[in-house]
Amino acid sequence: MPNAIQDLDHHPGRAAGAPSAALAAVVSLKLTGFRNYATLALALDPRPLVLTGPNGAGKTNLLEAVSFLSPGRGIRNARLEEVARQGSDGTWGVAAKVVSGAGTVDLGTGVVLGDGGPETRRRVHVNRAAVGSSAALLDHLRVLWLTPAMDGLFAGPPADRRRFLDRAVLAIDKTHGTRANAFERAMRGRNRLLAEPSPDPRWLDAIETEMAELGIAIAAARREWAGLTAAMLAEADGSGPFPAAVVALAGALEEALDGQPASAVEDDYRRQLRDERPRDAAAGRTLTGPHRADLIVRHGPKDMPAESCSTGEQKALLVGLVLAQARLVAKLTGETPIVLLDEIAAHLDAMRREALFAMLTGLGCQAFMTGTDAGVFAPLGDDAQRLAVADGSVTAIAA
Repeated sequence: MPNAIQDLDHHPGRAAGAPSAALAAVVSLKLTGFRNYATLALALDPRPLVLTGPNGAGKTNLLEAVSFLSPGRGIRNARLEEVARQGSDGTWGVAAKVVSGAGTVDLGTGVVLGDGGPETRRRVHVNRAAVGSSAALLDHLRVLWLTPAMDGLFAGPPADRRRFLDRAVLAIDKTHGTRANAFERAMRGRNRLLAEPSPDPRWLDAIETEMAELGIAIAAARREWAGLTAAMLAEADGSGPFPAAVVALAGALEEALDGQPASAVEDDYRRQLRDERPRDAAAGRTLTGPHRADLIVRHGPKDMPAESCSTGEQKALLVGLVLAQARLVAKLTGETPIVLLDEIAAHLDAMRREALFAMLTGLGCQAFMTGTDAGVFAPLGDDAQRLAVADGSVTAIAA
């Protein structure tokens, strides 16, 4: 697996040893058939952006559109057919002009019509040329987000925390998503074979060899992220408005890598998959692997499990994690990420809101923030651009 530290000085657009990150920002956003927007064209600037309006007006839809400028299914984890405007032909598009230290690039993504209707995969274009994978977007932009659906992250199921973990890893290692998808495909193939009355052991050997290689690479990438994030969080003042979290990984492969070389862990995992075929066949699924790992978070200053903290403390921990991730991305890639903060004022008191605004301004990143009350964003003053959203229309408003 590529080492993010070693790759730091080789990022395009950043000179070796550059002291600070270059700003990456969306300066133009165009939507077609996206959620409640038939068409929309916005001219933006690199400042933080505040989107205010009533519930259901389309604020989150704008954040979701920006989130599709990265791999995956966006901030809502939505199926492609859910994104198209109701009553449309099922196609939709997002186009953006992005400026960064490397220059200006046009990014586009969406669903087009095929022979039998809307295609089942989204197309991706860079400078109007088709690319084979959405991973190519990571060459030009990193997008992080925090949404109200994530407020229950610490007390929710492990699958939600793995999704958060893997998106965080993807932001610093653009090959992580490809590995994770390949592992899932291989695992599904193994599960299907094990469901057969007499599966071919040679096919199982081949699939398990692939799973072992991919699984160890996934676990190693997660461990690297955890180490880098722990170092970044350790720099934070634990007495500040956003308490420093303590992060750790719980998983057989991740823990095995603590004391053994990757090659040995890979061999052990391959043998384990072989030995556990009868058990997994009876269960109808693979019971050991990176898909069973968990992200463990504690409130650092209180030394308390995050899930045992109050609602406000959990929100503050989440905000602190996202801010640390933004700093980490900027440090490792040489460019600031786009940060999407949906209904960010919820569960944050006035002191923490003002501290968040100050920290975002200090980070120098373009942040998209939504809320129903424009007044809570007043402390941003002229440091932010403001748009009012109502019934799928967007208009600029004064600070």
